[in-house]
Amino acid sequence: MKTISKITLSLTIASSIFMAGCTTTVSEESLGLRKTNLYTEEAETTGDETRYGSKAAGTSVKIERAFQDAPPMIPHDVEGMLPITMNNNQCVGCHMPGVAESLVPPATPYPISHMTDFRPTTKIANDGRIELNGKAVDNTSEANRGDMSIKELATLSGSRFNCSQCHAPQSDATDAPANTFEAVFSDEDGATKSSWTGSRLTDDLDTLIK
Repeated sequence: MKTISKITLSLTIASSIFMAGCTTTVSEESLGLRKTNLYTEEAETTGDETRYGSKAAGTSVKIERAFQDAPPMIPHDVEGMLPITMNNNQCVGCHMPGVAESLVPPATPYPISHMTDFRPTTKIANDGRIELNGKAVDNTSEANRGDMSIKELATLSGSRFNCSQCHAPQSDATDAPANTFEAVFSDEDGATKSSWTGSRLTDDLDTLIK
């Protein structure tokens, strides 16, 4: 009987504590990082204004890279250039190697990494199996380094056509938190140029190069 009484008393106390906790009101504002009314979106709730550069291509100032080989930011206006598709890419008109260097002022040419195809040639064989670089496999997860291929192209690789996937305009937000990061570049000109050039791109890669 004493044991039953202790259990009953414990359950009663636990129930009282639970009921007391249920009566506590927690405001929605206290749950988020912004301690304002999210339904009205008043001035103190909305973020800083985004102001992208409005200068035309060729008249803007190049933005230094954030770190070695970081995708460079777009310093000029991109109005009318987006969206980028396989058949409509206005970026290559100025940034194609051979053309970029001849412009005044010179544009940044895309590096050889953008004209290199690292994807294996994949198709369905006559027997229905997957054919990877001419070798039949049950699935693409069977691929090893020997099945891979590196193909140098004369133009922009199809896997690189979507420039805005990595490159984006820089917003001039004067009220944004200060950036105290200081980049240390491995190359002397790393702030303005890519190091992914020549054989350096494929050094130490044990792959079949076609």
